[in-house]
Amino acid sequence: MNKKTLIYIGLLPLVSCSSEIPMVNLGIDDIYYIPRMSKLPLQSALTGERYLWRINGEPVSTERSYIFLAQEEGTYNLTFEIIDEQTPYHFDFTVNVLHEEVEYSPYISRVYEYCPAPGQFVNEMPRYEEGDTYADILKKAEESISGTNDIMITLGGYGGFVTFGFDHTVINVPGEYDFRIWGNSFYELTDPTRKGGSAEPGIVMVSYDENCNGIPDDEWYELAGSAFYDKSTKHNYTVSYKHPEEAHSPVGDESGFLTDVEYIPWHDSEGIDSFLPKNIFHDQSYWPQWNDADELIFKGTCLPSNAVDTSGNGRYYILYCYDWGYVDNHPNDYPDLNSFKIDWAVDNSGNPVNLPGVDFIRVYTGVNQYCGWLGETSTELCRGADLHIDVLSIPIPEIP
Repeated sequence: MNKKTLIYIGLLPLVSCSSEIPMVNLGIDDIYYIPRMSKLPLQSALTGERYLWRINGEPVSTERSYIFLAQEEGTYNLTFEIIDEQTPYHFDFTVNVLHEEVEYSPYISRVYEYCPAPGQFVNEMPRYEEGDTYADILKKAEESISGTNDIMITLGGYGGFVTFGFDHTVINVPGEYDFRIWGNSFYELTDPTRKGGSAEPGIVMVSYDENCNGIPDDEWYELAGSAFYDKSTKHNYTVSYKHPEEAHSPVGDESGFLTDVEYIPWHDSEGIDSFLPKNIFHDQSYWPQWNDADELIFKGTCLPSNAVDTSGNGRYYILYCYDWGYVDNHPNDYPDLNSFKIDWAVDNSGNPVNLPGVDFIRVYTGVNQYCGWLGETSTELCRGADLHIDVLSIPIPEIP
């Protein structure tokens, strides 16, 4: 068998961001009509020493190309200048931003990738059926979390992820929460001094479709949550999971809750070798059955472990919540603690990044830990919403 490795990391025509729309050159039109929350890519065919784009008199870019994007309807007065002694150029034009012809949904409309790490709910959330391909599972994941379906999907152990988007660009409104994601976290009551219970934090990454091709192949940025700068947080962390050998004999433990403590081997960038055990509550394969790779590799930020065995004998674990900035970290009853600001985006060096909006959102399990009979810490989610589109008239069912 060949070894395989997957590494995851009306009026004038409406103009929007797509690969079929030509970039605007020197013959920039006098007037454009585009839907709100839709991109208008602009670029000069001429070159010069410097460039300047203005909106309503305010400078917005000094690059040769510029993508216009607006949340609010209205008329925007734009100016493009080439600042060059030999070939100066100045042109004024307008962009009319209209309400979309088909009303945008505030909820997830597309799942682009679903790549869970091994885990006890894998092949169950969503359910794998014999013969399912990756395309089948991807469709099931999309059907689960799109719109108001509210069906949980699991991301498995550390690094497992899902990538999704909306039917429009989510605008970055400075100072405001931009989108929200629902999980299944809950609080327990034995420790009133700290918020904890079942907190399985998922890290959020975002991407802006700068090349306007509609697929998530642009640069990704992490939303820096409350633990991003914690000294115990590991950045550029890697975990490699090995497919369990067919000839492997299960190794049980004394507790009776684990049927195989040496089930799925893993190795991380810290030099640790360990296993993801199998428990008595879930006897299906924990390896994604549609994936025939012999090794799965996940990279990202790894948060400090948040689980404490308060019983001292493995019977009662509390998974304490991080303050903010993670999926499946606080109960859904707390909207602010499950909402996210695009302003939190940082690059690989931890430097803040100013994004006008995002087109793709990725969530991955952010902790690598195992809690006895509770199993691995795995992020689950069931819905996402753009908070800049009115959702008050749409009932949101209680998530258990």
